[in-house]
Amino acid sequence: MRWALAEWTVLAVLREESRHGFAIAALTASGGPLGQVWQIPRPVIYRALGRLEAAGLIEPLAVETGAGPQRTVYGLTDSGRAAVDEWLRQPSEHVRQLRSDLLMKLALLDRRGLDPRGLLRAQRAVLEPIVAAMAAERERREGFDAVLLAWRHRSASAALQFVDELIAEEPGGVGGGAHADRPARRRSQDGG
Repeated sequence: MRWALAEWTVLAVLREESRHGFAIAALTASGGPLGQVWQIPRPVIYRALGRLEAAGLIEPLAVETGAGPQRTVYGLTDSGRAAVDEWLRQPSEHVRQLRSDLLMKLALLDRRGLDPRGLLRAQRAVLEPIVAAMAAERERREGFDAVLLAWRHRSASAALQFVDELIAEEPGGVGGGAHADRPARRRSQDGG
């Protein structure tokens, strides 16, 4: 499925537990734990919820009532669980996506206490040939094309080094620990 990062993030957060849109928006706000990776405005969260429900990946479970407005609590369907679990295993295809896509996946895996090394190895397999191809191409470029390729090569090389360093860390150390309000634990990505 070709969803934007907002939809995937909503699915992954709902994979942790059922929530309403306001709670998801708090996680992805500027001060939220996922907002430090990529901020998703509240209207985008609600739009993502509507799209995901229409696609049959989430379903309303309950309506919370209280002093404020009513809030619909959503949960994942079986197809939603399968889709997000697969997405969390897929590496980013472009270096420019690593800042948002890979870091968000690492944050989401960490929140669930899942070992990200499978994702990191897959990411390495994508990055390594990109870095090698850029290195070979640098000899043939001149002028600004050479400058631009040098920048891209340096960025891709740094990303590859970052991934290698995370792979080399001890299983419990990748990502710095589990979600702050849960005890640290590591499971395989498939054990989710």
